[in-house]
Amino acid sequence: MIVELNEKNFDQNIKNGLKLVEFYASWCGYCKKERPVMEELSANNIWIGTVDVDTNPDLAARYGITGFPSFLLFKEGRIIAALSGYHEKSQLLSRLMEHLV
Repeated sequence: MIVELNEKNFDQNIKNGLKLVEFYASWCGYCKKERPVMEELSANNIWIGTVDVDTNPDLAARYGITGFPSFLLFKEGRIIAALSGYHEKSQLLSRLMEHLV
């Protein structure tokens, strides 16, 4: 499941469980390349939230996001990992697995 996050629904969506959030820009080539990876992960019951930084600049500023794509992994509303740049599916899965135990 991919959920489009914004200022109004962000905090509510990340407060429980393990949540992977991608900050992206619609004009970013690497972000476009990352989209199929995100769709594959979500098809495997991994919750993914996406934030369009062009329409939600305050969320990007809140978390110090300056490069795209950038990923924050939240557990119970707290950041437990951060990644930036394009990542293959295996790289993202490996990072998620570190936090499932």
